[in-house]
Amino acid sequence: MNTGVIAMLSPREVVRQDIAAIAAIYRNLGAPTAEQMVARALGGLALTMAGIAEKIRAQDLHDVARQLGRLKLQADDLGLVSLGLVAGDACICLERGDGTAFAAVWARLLRIADRSLPAGPGIAGQSG
Repeated sequence: MNTGVIAMLSPREVVRQDIAAIAAIYRNLGAPTAEQMVARALGGLALTMAGIAEKIRAQDLHDVARQLGRLKLQADDLGLVSLGLVAGDACICLERGDGTAFAAVWARLLRIADRSLPAGPGIAGQSG
């Protein structure tokens, strides 16, 4: 029976982090230096994500797989497990030429980035 009601789905991502990665940075550099380094690294991740989003919005996929690979490495270094895994999945979709899968994984990456990275211009709401 069709009631004509449309359900709006709102996926919620569980963001996994490896706290040991950040703890090691703090242990090795000391709190003040580590805090600055982590803040810079998170800002760099946000800028990388915004740059990728801009390319996707412009439908310029040249070099996006390489940038997603860089995003994955940066996320892994900071213990942002979910962000790194999904960036790697997006890269695989691009390399395979699977546009449908890429669109779905990209939407997931945006949701995870929104929960993992500092708020800034150019990231949220950029579904391409």
